[in-house]
Amino acid sequence: MNQDYIKPDNWSIIEEGFDTNRVKSSESLFSIGNGAMGQRANFEEHYSGPSFQGSYIAGVYYPDKTRVGWWKNGYPEYFAKVLNAPNWIGVNVTVNGETLDLYACKTVKNFRRELNMKEGWLSRSFTATLQNNIQVQVSTKRFLSLDLDELGAINYEVTPINSDADIVFEPYLDSGITNEDTNWDDKFWNTLKVSHGTNQGFIEAKTMKTEFHTCTFMEAMVFANNKQLEIQPEIKTTEKTVAFAYHYPAKQGECFTIQKFGGYTVDRNHDKTKLVEAAKQVLKNATEKGFDQLLESQKQAWASIWSMSDITISGDEKAQQGIRFNIFQLNQTYLGKDSRLNIGPKGFTGEKYGGSTYWDTEAYCIPFYMATKDQKVARTLLEYRYNHLDKAIENAEKLGFTNGAALYPMVTMNGEECHNEWEITFEEIHRNGAIAFAIFNYHRYTGDYSYVPEKGLEVLIGIARFWQQRATYSNDKKQYVILGVTGPNEYENNVNNNWYTNYLAQWCINYTIENLDKIETEYPSDFSRITKKVKLTPKEVALWKAVADNMYFPYSEKHQVYLQQDGFLDKELITVADLPKTERPINQKWSWDRILRSPYIKQADTLQGLYFFEDQFTVEEIERHFDFYEPFTVHESSLSPCVHSIQAAKLDRMDQAYTFYLRTSRLDLDDYNHEVHEGLHITSMAGTWMSIVEGFGGMRIKNNTLSFTPKIPTQWEAYSFKVNYRGYILKVNVCQDKINFELESGASLQLLVNDKLVTIEPNSLVTV
Repeated sequence: MNQDYIKPDNWSIIEEGFDTNRVKSSESLFSIGNGAMGQRANFEEHYSGPSFQGSYIAGVYYPDKTRVGWWKNGYPEYFAKVLNAPNWIGVNVTVNGETLDLYACKTVKNFRRELNMKEGWLSRSFTATLQNNIQVQVSTKRFLSLDLDELGAINYEVTPINSDADIVFEPYLDSGITNEDTNWDDKFWNTLKVSHGTNQGFIEAKTMKTEFHTCTFMEAMVFANNKQLEIQPEIKTTEKTVAFAYHYPAKQGECFTIQKFGGYTVDRNHDKTKLVEAAKQVLKNATEKGFDQLLESQKQAWASIWSMSDITISGDEKAQQGIRFNIFQLNQTYLGKDSRLNIGPKGFTGEKYGGSTYWDTEAYCIPFYMATKDQKVARTLLEYRYNHLDKAIENAEKLGFTNGAALYPMVTMNGEECHNEWEITFEEIHRNGAIAFAIFNYHRYTGDYSYVPEKGLEVLIGIARFWQQRATYSNDKKQYVILGVTGPNEYENNVNNNWYTNYLAQWCINYTIENLDKIETEYPSDFSRITKKVKLTPKEVALWKAVADNMYFPYSEKHQVYLQQDGFLDKELITVADLPKTERPINQKWSWDRILRSPYIKQADTLQGLYFFEDQFTVEEIERHFDFYEPFTVHESSLSPCVHSIQAAKLDRMDQAYTFYLRTSRLDLDDYNHEVHEGLHITSMAGTWMSIVEGFGGMRIKNNTLSFTPKIPTQWEAYSFKVNYRGYILKVNVCQDKINFELESGASLQLLVNDKLVTIEPNSLVTV
């Protein structure tokens, strides 16, 4: 049974009524972020019930020592952990000496929480009766500033309803925090100094091992009925906390308010000896503007993001809410301002996956950022991998590869592999292909080739070297095979000749050779610089070519499909439809041994290859493979429904495409996988965007021309989206009976619409 307590709304995520069993799920769903930091929607005031506390700073992590039952050579030394950072949002509230705690109140009525996605803020309101029978009305608003990305702001109001009351606000900072996710219960933070000034508090702390220096800061001011008060707070400090207590005798019906500014300055951006100074400057900027003006700037910053990235859907509120939630969370997680950062599968909403970078970025996120931002943002994501090339070569060397072969990590913070499950870390090598595919995809979409001779070719050479060495010549088959791998379907480990992996390996080598030829002819100085640097010879390229030309692909004549791996047909082929519902999800109900022997597929695997390389297969081939593999797919990866939605739309199976779309867009809102309390599925949210733009919109690049084959689910009246294609801002609006194209900037543009050439002039509407 999926959850359904989130109210349908076009622009907001809304929860009504307080239920302690939903607190952790809501802490995930109502998370906020600004690309530089983020936090779960924990309450500001004390809460004694079950909660998952989490505030995270982009790029700050800890190398938690690997914990395995049996150490094997090659294991990474550590598993990176995104760190729960010192808490700055806390505001303890007491009323006549009684702590406001929703878990302990006699009654909580009219509870309402709203995440306003249009304007980028989180609010909460409720009426509570405390154990001492005082009734208070509480209302809060909080946001993390997009303009001043080291700053967050809170407005917290308490009004006593049934009598006068002495109210104390106690804003605090606390560095005595722990991680939900830890291997050894290590201490992650070392508090260096707690200090304070007038209404300002600072905690300087550094991470153990990685030695990231941070300053967590706050400033508070208080108001009665909107009039600022000059109250001297009582100051309380410990080794790890600093707090101010503001006492006020509030009359019945009088609104007592605290405004708190807080956040982090980090030595990634400042001199580590001047973090308090930098924090004071942030606070000066904040107090000069004030809460209301900062909120106004926040609304404008989000309006600017939405003007490019919004997708509208008419006639289906749940679908509309779903896609906006996905787009909102992607923008909260990553804005492309800092090339040292990337996109973790949970973003700033939880600690699972360690906040690290996976192949999700290249396979799913880059298309979203290419089309909804300036192309520089996507290029920044490519540069992130170029900057880690030396580490990728080092990772491959640890496994016995030589001569500059590069294996990009499955999971990383700094380019080093830091995942410690053998079958995923050492077998799931297809991620190398996704890195190369992203370079191809970026050039195909943006038309910007400059990245390849400048940086990309070196990455491609390292990857081609890896594939050539990783393949084995089979005397039996007289072809090259790739043994002992795990494909995207992690429900099969240590298999031979995963079709997707073999196909990617062949494609990567051919694509690298194609670029070598192009650069030798068109960029000779880059060619000689790079080939000298990496010591590449024609003899070595011939070795690669032999592997690519003679790659083995498992195929079934009987089913006329490529096999996911050599032994797939040896399995007991019972479809998901014949699997009792009580046994789903199998990853929570079955032993791993049973899963590995089953035919069940976690996510698109062979179909992932047909998605990437669609133009190399006929529609009939795609359909045959879809019909063969989808019935065995349990979609227990968040990355699964989007690829299937895109392919179902291509095959004109709109009901199926719509079902998959709804599943990917509301995966977290409806908690399909019963795990939303751990955090949101950020990287798969980019797949949701793709399922509309590439799935229903049919957007492709064909022969260097932007192409659309739009379709529309019967459940929708219309939908629209915008793309930034090579500097042209194009708006596409699809109705049941027509398609409108509007060019908002750039000169005239030629498009393919249903394979017919259409020319669009700037600021004019073309209807097809």
